Amino acid sequence: MARLAVDIGGTFTDVVLAIGGRQVTTKVLTTPAAPEDGVLAAIEKVLSEAGAVASEIGLVVHGTTLATNALIERKGARTALIVTEGFRDSVEMAYENRFEQYDIGVDRPPPLVPRYLRWPVGERMNGQGEVLRPLDESMVEALLPAIEEHRIESIAVGFLHAYANPVHERRVAEILGDLATDIRVTLSSEVCPEIREYERQSTACANAYVQPLMARYLTLLDRRLRDLGFACPFYLMTSGGGLTTLETAVRFPIRLVESGPAGGAILAGRIAADHGLDKVLSFDMGGTTAKVCLIDDAQPLTSRTFEVARAYRFLKGSGLPIRIPAIEMVEIGAGGGSIARVDPMGRITVGPDSAGADPGPACYGLGGDAATVTDADVALGRIDAGTFTGGEVALDPKRAFVALKTAVGEPLELKEPLDAFAVSELVDENMANAARVHAIEWGKGVAERSLVAFGGAAPLHAARLAEKLGLDTIIVPAGAGVGSAIGFLRAPIAYEVVQSRYLRLAEFDPDLANRIHLEMVDEARAIVRRAAPEAELSESRTAYMRYAGQGHEIAAALPVRDFRKGDGAVLHRIFEDTYAHLYGRTIPGLDVEVLSWTLTVSAPAVDWEAVAEVAAGGPDLKPRRQRRMFDPVEERSVEAPEYARRDLVPGVTVEGPASIVEEQTTTVVSSSFDAAVDGFGHIILTRRRPERKESTP
Repeated sequence: MARLAVDIGGTFTDVVLAIGGRQVTTKVLTTPAAPEDGVLAAIEKVLSEAGAVASEIGLVVHGTTLATNALIERKGARTALIVTEGFRDSVEMAYENRFEQYDIGVDRPPPLVPRYLRWPVGERMNGQGEVLRPLDESMVEALLPAIEEHRIESIAVGFLHAYANPVHERRVAEILGDLATDIRVTLSSEVCPEIREYERQSTACANAYVQPLMARYLTLLDRRLRDLGFACPFYLMTSGGGLTTLETAVRFPIRLVESGPAGGAILAGRIAADHGLDKVLSFDMGGTTAKVCLIDDAQPLTSRTFEVARAYRFLKGSGLPIRIPAIEMVEIGAGGGSIARVDPMGRITVGPDSAGADPGPACYGLGGDAATVTDADVALGRIDAGTFTGGEVALDPKRAFVALKTAVGEPLELKEPLDAFAVSELVDENMANAARVHAIEWGKGVAERSLVAFGGAAPLHAARLAEKLGLDTIIVPAGAGVGSAIGFLRAPIAYEVVQSRYLRLAEFDPDLANRIHLEMVDEARAIVRRAAPEAELSESRTAYMRYAGQGHEIAAALPVRDFRKGDGAVLHRIFEDTYAHLYGRTIPGLDVEVLSWTLTVSAPAVDWEAVAEVAAGGPDLKPRRQRRMFDPVEERSVEAPEYARRDLVPGVTVEGPASIVEEQTTTVVSSSFDAAVDGFGHIILTRRRPERKESTP
């Protein structure tokens, strides 16, 4: 069936249409004021290019940054938080630590819900879910005047130990539903039924904060798609790498945060599997940020927590913690729109702020005058101004030169194109350093990996990044400029459920463990079945365990079967094998405890192998022209051939330096690499080895 994927980024909105074995793509500027306008314009454009109509489409998949942007920009709903009496300030006290030790003016991210909108009510559970104090329903009913006075649109409920027994939270939702039917209510026991109060409340507040906005946007987009003639299912990409239904996305929109980057990681994982690569570094560079993800055995690293809206944008600990399933990656402010400047100490800095889509880089000619990474790429001859984004945006190289000269060249007395090279070199070094640190934090290396580069800007910088990291192979996928959207089409329909139930392995109760998993299976299957009623479903299970007395736990994969008597010893061995793999040792004589259990139910991804069209090139392929391009290896401008990607066929080798141009991006082949096209339609860059000289006896 024909399938359509849409990815909204900070600068561009990407659309991919897979139809009849073809892959048709387009890229348009994002419309921040009304994102659905950009989406619909891109969809109509790609349908026109493919000669298709909406009724032919069998599936629409969407990923969006709208929830992320609402959190970062604080443009969500008017939200209140109902908490257990005596715990009104937990969400503001946070971890009570300093994420930046030596900054005496350190800024903490303010809570999404201010103190005067955090309302305590009488109730109390213990850690086993036993009622210590019944819910005082009169205190909940007494909140109605405050709800009306402050024009509350959304309410989060985060009671102490609600993960163990949600009965009080559910009763509050019933009362609020009777008092104010137009108020959206988020229960922490539903959005994040896990131990650790601060993270649970933070996640519930974030979900409540974006829910009205996301509900309006998603239902409006769904209605406008129907008006265009789409009658197919409409799925949303989640941050964990799976697809979910519109209904679930409206209920838990916080799961859509980072959905775009997750699609890119899915694509890189599939490419790793196709090429038999066991160690891959995924590199996604768009208009606003660059994302790096480690992929081992074709599976991206995953996590259950990450941060958004960081006060120090890329400093861990400075943001709002969100506990949802997510693909683990590092993100830095190094996109095409990242702004370059010279600081008071005479150092070039790039990002984290971005020119975005409005007004965009100086070379867009849309009113922006700040020098950006895209301006540097234009000045270095890496981007063909006439073919950029398929002609969607007409670039003005003169504006790029002026902006770079003003921001960097004159302050540092650097002539063209060294001012542009300085910006590009700094960005590439920042990305290389981020990749190294990310790998070290996970106890892994980068030098032995292959680099998979996608996103509008990644193929421009991939060769230089690989040189800095010592990588020998780069894969630029077919349709790399819209790689995350392509990844959406390869994602499975999946849903993950978590429950926090404390259990000591020395006192392992198989009946309790089976009841926990049966509850999770029923919940996850019900959601997945709405999207895939006939599919054969699969399960995966994980337990978050630690040695008794430790402060944090590790994830260990569990067998998918009913638990039996004696499985406490089996789980102990699984934990110690995982622990030894991570830390190189175990601690003898200590019991192990389980804090949380997770279960994922998924339907198989649709098998789709369409690639971009390849025309009739051959071994005698000639470049379409020669143009000046700055080669970072030679550190000077050189005459380099330019090839059209659609003219390349398997078996043809392009020697660097060269550029390979397509509508959504350009692949820069430095003098360190040669390029070829494989059977999947991907560009493979291979490091050129110097000839070995024979030694004299």
